[in-house]
This record gives sequence, structure tokens and C-alpha cells, in this order.
Amino acid sequence: MQLYFSPGACSLASHITALEAGIPVKLERADTKTKKLVDGSDYYAVNSKGAVPALKLDDGQVLTEGVAIMQFLADKKPESKLAPAAGSLERYRLQEWLNYITSEVHKTYSPLWNPNADPKVKEYALANLEKKLDWVNGQLVGKKYLLGDNFTIADAYLYTVTNWSFFLGMNLDKWPALKEFHARVAARPKVQEALEAEGLNKKAA
Repeated sequence: MQLYFSPGACSLASHITALEAGIPVKLERADTKTKKLVDGSDYYAVNSKGAVPALKLDDGQVLTEGVAIMQFLADKKPESKLAPAAGSLERYRLQEWLNYITSEVHKTYSPLWNPNADPKVKEYALANLEKKLDWVNGQLVGKKYLLGDNFTIADAYLYTVTNWSFFLGMNLDKWPALKEFHARVAARPKVQEALEAEGLNKKAA
């Protein structure tokens, strides 16, 4: 399988998932600005959305959307316990978190990356992001990971989007439980392996 990624983008969560699950994937870097691959070919030919991640399966099919890719990889190796069993309440708790992270946290960062965004829009987006992180921090108090003691794909995803705060000049001191969570995930060997492969070790906190 081939995983199309951009260093530090949300595709990092899928990369971490593959490593944690012990599933070998070939990394293919995509430039999300030019929509080109390293060999100069058109990334739109792989994923017409032009976004990462995308996972090309061994039969040639392409799966897109990080939340779908992470669950697909986790279900390939159920013994990894990266996702609770399908049909269990715990699985829906996982999906509850995945939906919250993708719709409420991930997308709230978007205006902050846009150099052309109106300063008032960025100010509103930052205030909104801080409210989301306030809530996430409260949920993490007294917990090792989002679902308890077991690391799951939701943790890989939350770690990835939280990491963007540092690229924006933010720190996590305001959210101590989230800060501890971020450091705990960052210390995982497979997370370090993913960061190293994407050239992020010096940039990620």
C-alpha cells in the first residue's frame, strides 16, 4: 500500500496509525500547494480532492479521508487495539472523538494557515480554537488517552492537530492535561519514527 502524505499535515495521523499497527506502507510525498508528487506528476490523478492523506490499496483502489483511512488500517490489525471492536459502544465513543476532532478542532485551524485571511477572521478562529481546546483539556483530566488507558487512532489524530499549535507560535501551557497528553504521545517510539520519516523531529514539540 502507498500512503500519500505531506509532512506534518493531518496525514501524519494515518502515518502513525500504520506504524503503530505494524502495517508496511510506502510513503509518497504530495505537495498540497502545487498538487504535484515528487516525480512531478499530478496528484489530482491519485486523489481528485487534492488533499492528503490518500491510501492506494494493493488492488489499485484509493481510499481518502484520514478518519476512514485510520479506521481501515486499525481494522486490518485488530490485535493492535487501535480501534475498539466494530459494533461495541467503545467503537462509537471512538467515532465520537474522531468526528469532534475532524469537524470542531481540525477545521478550526484552517483560517489560521491562510495568509490572506482577514485579521478579524483569524482572531475569531483563534478564540474559537481556544474554546475547543478548553473542552478537550477538561476531557483529558485524569486520563492517559482519550478512551482511557489504551492508545487509539483518535489519540494519533488529536496529537497531530495539536502539534499545529507550535507551528503557529502557540504553546499548551494554558491546557496542562492536553500538554501532558501531547508529550505522552510524542514519546511513543512509533510516533517518533513517523516524525523522523517526515523530517519533523526538530519542529515538533
